Order: sequence, then C-alpha cells, then structure tokens
Amino acid sequence: MAALAFPCSIVRMMDDLPRLLLIAGIFALAGLVKGVLGLGLPTVAIGLLSLVMRPVEAAALLVVPAMVTNGWQLAAGGAVRPLLVRFRGLLVTVVLGTWAGAGVLAGGSARWAVAALGVALAAYAVLGLTRVRMHVAPAAERWAGPVVGGLTGLVAGATGVFVVPMVPYLSALGLERDALVHALGVAFTVSTLALTTALLAYGAFPLSAAWGSVLAVGPALVGMAAGGWVRGRVRAERFRVWFFVGLLVLAAELVARGV
Repeated sequence: MAALAFPCSIVRMMDDLPRLLLIAGIFALAGLVKGVLGLGLPTVAIGLLSLVMRPVEAAALLVVPAMVTNGWQLAAGGAVRPLLVRFRGLLVTVVLGTWAGAGVLAGGSARWAVAALGVALAAYAVLGLTRVRMHVAPAAERWAGPVVGGLTGLVAGATGVFVVPMVPYLSALGLERDALVHALGVAFTVSTLALTTALLAYGAFPLSAAWGSVLAVGPALVGMAAGGWVRGRVRAERFRVWFFVGLLVLAAELVARGV
C-alpha cells in the first residue's frame, strides 16, 4: 500500500494543478528570501501557505525543504561541532519547548494557530523594521540561551516558525555575518528536526505530506540559487526592509483570519 501512496498522491496533486503551482511558487519565493538574507524560508513559506491551508499542513510540507536548505547552509559554513557546544543549552530547550507546544499546532483549533502565527510574524517584522539594537554579554549566554530556546520552542510548537525570540537573540551576540548565518543554520536544523518528531508523535505528518514536502525541495532550491544571484546585485538592506514590510502585511492578514 505504501508503494502506491506516492503515485496516487501525484495524481491527486495534478488534479489540482493551480494549487500545486501556487505551492511551488511560494517555496520558490521563500527560497529566494533565504538565498538573499540567509534566513526566512520557514517564515515566508508557512506564513503564505497558511493562507490556503492549515498551519500544521504547511509545517508538514516545510520539513524536507527546510532540512535540505539548512544542510546546504551548514555545508558552506564550516565546522558544526563548536556551535553545538556553544549553543547546547539553547538547542536542548528549543527541542523541549517544541515538543511541549506542538499540541497547539497539531490540534483541531486551526483558527487559534493561524492567529498565533500572525502575532509571531508581526513581532518579528516589527523588531526587524525598528532595528532595535540589543546586546547579550558572553557571560549571560549560560542562562539566556536556554530561556530563549524554550520560548522559541513554545512559539514554534504553536505556529511552526522558529524566529522569535531566537533570531534576535543570536543577532544580539555580536557574531560576524558568516558566523551568524552558520549559527542560524544549526539552530534551524535542530528546530526542524524537533518539529518533525513532534508532528510525527501527534500523527500530524502523514505519508502524503512527506511526498509533498519532497516535491517542494526543487522550487525551494531554485529560489535559493536565484537569491544568491540577487544578493550580489541588490542592496541587502533595501531587500530586508521590503521583506519585513511584506511580512507585517501578511501577519495582519493572518491575525484577521484567526480572530
């Protein structure tokens, strides 16, 4: 039966070609953002997909593209072990927090999940647009990392998005750009694995979603390659501003749908 699941799911997807093309376009756009900024694929993909499906379905589709693109990001960044050691407290608690909060995403209250996603994206967009400058002293990492990881996991468990407060926190550590992108790649990889296992435990990651997630890898990689090309030709600061403005508009729409 499992052997038949893939072709059957393809037939069903081809019967709804406009929806298939929409999903491919969303992942291509999300990959482009990640190619330019080094982050944003889960944020853009789940945010836009949640306009046409439940957030838990969007999160399931995101699993394989997120793992592949994060792996690409890690491969280009050098050694992973030092980052795992430095951020072990954050990574452990983000896993625990994700497992604790995943019941909201996997549960039946889709409207609450959509509203929570909108709030999380709005907070991230406002922080990005206001460019609030934060600084975390190295001595504070021992306690701040686990707290931030736990909060990020709880938010991700409810929304599928791992940005608040983890991305602002890592940015506040004063890492060089390449080191920051590499650290984000490690954190997003661990977070995605945590969300995947949580969705599996709740029975919210069916085989059909797995095949759909595999098919979404191609558009995401094409978008990411295009983003690398754009990065060398467009000012990253201007692109970043438009990204957060668009994210804020999307967040407002999601909140309106969820309340």
